[in-house]
Amino acid sequence: MTDPVVLALTAGEPAGIGPELCLQLALEIRTAGIVVVASQPLLEARARQMELPVVLHPWRPGKAPRMEAGHVSVLHVEGCASHQPGRLDPAGSGYVLRTLEIAGNGCLSGDFDGMVTAPVHKGVINEAGIPFSGHTEFLQELCGVRRVVMMLATEQLRVALVTTHLPLKDVSAAITPERLSQVTRILDADLKRFFGIGHPRILVAGLNPHAGEGGHLGREEIETIEPTLDKLRGEGISLTGPLPADTLFTPHWLDQADAVLAMYHDQGLPVLKFQGFGRAVNITLGLPIVRTSVDHGTALDLAGTGRADSGSLHRAIRVGEQMARCQKSSSQETRS
Repeated sequence: MTDPVVLALTAGEPAGIGPELCLQLALEIRTAGIVVVASQPLLEARARQMELPVVLHPWRPGKAPRMEAGHVSVLHVEGCASHQPGRLDPAGSGYVLRTLEIAGNGCLSGDFDGMVTAPVHKGVINEAGIPFSGHTEFLQELCGVRRVVMMLATEQLRVALVTTHLPLKDVSAAITPERLSQVTRILDADLKRFFGIGHPRILVAGLNPHAGEGGHLGREEIETIEPTLDKLRGEGISLTGPLPADTLFTPHWLDQADAVLAMYHDQGLPVLKFQGFGRAVNITLGLPIVRTSVDHGTALDLAGTGRADSGSLHRAIRVGEQMARCQKSSSQETRS
């Protein structure tokens, strides 16, 4: 029997639903070893408030995590300023970032096989005077990599993005041959490394309506996207496109693909979230570690009410476990 995968689970914003999602998860038997990286007093307070019968066990590296229902291992992090659900406190922002740093470094050192992140509140972190644009950029800097790729996935669909959180007016200039090449290579490599797909088939969306209509609706496809895709095909990457985005997301094309590469955030993600919101997973590709996340925010209005849906967290953990196992298997094959 193979050893269980050990995943770090950061509890996210203390005032949000992250802490209680971690506790709800602990009520069930798990196939992966989960270590919640959070303030133990915070988790204890939320468990009491919600009357959740969860026993918290301090964890240290090398110790097997508790996996039985009603028990969970916790790596305590100091500095949580408030245990009050629904009420943001900028004084706890440093604590939130320390949970990410501890989990990320634990993955780099081999203490964890991957990390799963509950949602943080970017606004309150910035209010504390700490520049922060998101998990993805934070982990990119922590791991010291040049480029990362955001990919969201449901059981039926994977969508990766060439550009992420940019104003629409800036997207065209950001789609350079260098950026498109880097993102595509990362997507191809990590579909192999983390998902065991031997020869990934990638559909690429055009930027403009009708993929530019032969230059009549924009020339980005002709001048940048098509030449770059041709070069990448010469490297052995299987690419179809650029295709009009309004017809790409149909069974005719999706049945022949392992992933879609969209040019910008709202080109690909509305389709995916319509198809599977609450069951989608946010995955960061291009890191040396496994990182998955939920597809929703902190939901301050639901914190402490017991009405938060843990479906996305369950899915993020299952996908993180699968990715970690696939990476381990790939590493073992490489060594042998």
